[in-house]
Amino acid sequence: MKLDHKIFTGLTVLLILLIASSNVYALFGSKFKTLNPKDGNVTIPIKTVNDGKAHYFRAKADDGTMVDFFLIQSGDGIIRAAIDSCDVCYRSGKGYVQDGGVMVCTNCGRRFATDRINEVKGGCNPAPLMRKVNGDNLVISMKDINANAWYCKFK
Repeated sequence: MKLDHKIFTGLTVLLILLIASSNVYALFGSKFKTLNPKDGNVTIPIKTVNDGKAHYFRAKADDGTMVDFFLIQSGDGIIRAAIDSCDVCYRSGKGYVQDGGVMVCTNCGRRFATDRINEVKGGCNPAPLMRKVNGDNLVISMKDINANAWYCKFK
């Protein structure tokens, strides 16, 4: 009876550690919302992404690659857009997570202030993604999604 209790306790602790150390999204679904283009663009209502939190999306490029990107409203009020990858770490396919006012590369750990996204490119900076505001929507051209598909071929 004591041995069964120890085995049960050990398995429970192991399960908790596995869940805590794993990518929760892998267990419970993707953090990326898939967008379908219309008239050569993907459109996101600004009111759904203007809260200072990173919002993750994906769209299918013409070559079939699912291109992952994020939008975040920085402290200066600008909604920034970037491919969820960079020039250096793209082969890892790991992307970025938000930690307050910075985005953190989950491969190398480098941190990037949200107000520098779309301003600085190259190296391990999140790869900029062109976007424009059209009324109450943020619009990203599929031409830009297609041009950046190479970043996501390893995901």
